[in-house]
Amino acid sequence: MRIPDFLAQRREPFFSFELIPPVRGGGMQLVRQTVEELLPFHPAWIDVTNHAADSWFEEGDDGAWRRHIYRKRPGTLGLCAAIRYQYGIETVPHLLCVGFTREETEDALIELSYLDIHNVLAVRGDVPEWHQVRPGARNTFAVDLVRQVSDMNHGRYLHELAERHASRFDVGVAGYPEKHVEAPNLRYDLEHLKAKVDAGAQWVVGQMCFSASTWKEWTRRCREAGVDIPLLPGLKVVSRLHQLSSLPRHFHVDLPEELVEGLRHARSAQERDEIGVAHAVDLGRRLLEDGAPGLHFFVTQDAPLVAQVMRRIGI
Repeated sequence: MRIPDFLAQRREPFFSFELIPPVRGGGMQLVRQTVEELLPFHPAWIDVTNHAADSWFEEGDDGAWRRHIYRKRPGTLGLCAAIRYQYGIETVPHLLCVGFTREETEDALIELSYLDIHNVLAVRGDVPEWHQVRPGARNTFAVDLVRQVSDMNHGRYLHELAERHASRFDVGVAGYPEKHVEAPNLRYDLEHLKAKVDAGAQWVVGQMCFSASTWKEWTRRCREAGVDIPLLPGLKVVSRLHQLSSLPRHFHVDLPEELVEGLRHARSAQERDEIGVAHAVDLGRRLLEDGAPGLHFFVTQDAPLVAQVMRRIGI
């Protein structure tokens, strides 16, 4: 399935979601449980996140400290292939600038092409403090990554080749209704989003947003800025107290006062689940009423709650 064609031809609201590969050494059991929990709602596609290498330090017997670099969550391409061919659902692997050279990105795209997976999401990724790379060895921004995919679609590879196969990838990118944390203002952020569209991006998945009015205003400004491709809102069911601090810290989002106060004063985990589900249901309905083409959920270990949301919305 080509996602741009699906978005252009759809007649009803749809549902998609994102999941995270297991940590190194983990199996696929939780992934399968998540997918099978949400299969009855006919997801249009499933995003699978990618992760750059982490680092840790170890003191040797000689007193010297040595840095070790490893990938905590490998397996993005393998998971995409497994889900695609086990469940028959389109998968969208994330491609990162950070942690991957342009040659590694090209290799990943070639492997995806062999697997008949032709939809990707191009994101920069968070830059760790230790990260150092030779200038020009990797894509710096998501727009550079979009350009690399576009080049391959035109048969342009990083090195001269005797045979040049033109790939046929469709590319989505990320958008930030509350602006990217590194952008000085929303206008600046939208200029960068427009650059990604001009480079070949074909749809936008929004960072998780908890306000229908914020999303509606952002979509209006996107259209004014010339971003004319489909915009898909991202949702997250919030039902745990630790999320009240972890989500703003990691994703730089604002949580509604009524949701925060409701979770803080809830008397049980079951009551917190109900509050989180009710908020997501109300938000999802309002987003669809305001013209969102569908709903994209960020799923970790809360697939049962997402299932409740989908059941009540009725997509």
